[in-house]
Amino acid sequence: MKRYLPLLLCAALTLTSCASSPVPSDYAAEKPVLDLARYLSGPLTAHGLFTDRSGKVVRRFTVALKGSWQGDKGVLEEDFVYSDGKKERRVWTLQKLANGRYTGTADDVVGVAQGEVAGNALRWAYTLRLPVDGSVYEVQFDDWMYLMDDKVMLNKAVMSKFGIKLGEVTLSFYKP
Repeated sequence: MKRYLPLLLCAALTLTSCASSPVPSDYAAEKPVLDLARYLSGPLTAHGLFTDRSGKVVRRFTVALKGSWQGDKGVLEEDFVYSDGKKERRVWTLQKLANGRYTGTADDVVGVAQGEVAGNALRWAYTLRLPVDGSVYEVQFDDWMYLMDDKVMLNKAVMSKFGIKLGEVTLSFYKP
């Protein structure tokens, strides 16, 4: 039995990796329906944390956000303040496309972020240039947002590099 253990483990991992991941259409019937331009208009605040792959909280932060839209084009300004006092700013330029799809760009985003809204959920996929200890790494984000009610949206994002999970970002957005 011991000599078959590596083969069994490999088979189990292969089967696990074949399991389907959620897609935005899984949430199409969920309410309230997320109108991204409506929710991301005006001021918002968010509180978040980053956990490493073991689940340990390694960073906490708050974000002051301000969104504005002109037709299908939006701008979302994000001002981060981390628990260690460090500050960062990101400005997203957003574009609404057909069929619940969105694109987004920002100075620290590589290429174009791709998003899709269905029901109460938004999924963003993008690569971010992340500065760490004097170096900059390109990391991938699989970012999900769920509208809870007209004031609260929850966000959970998995950060990875080369397909290896580095950690998770969790945020709670509040619209006054």
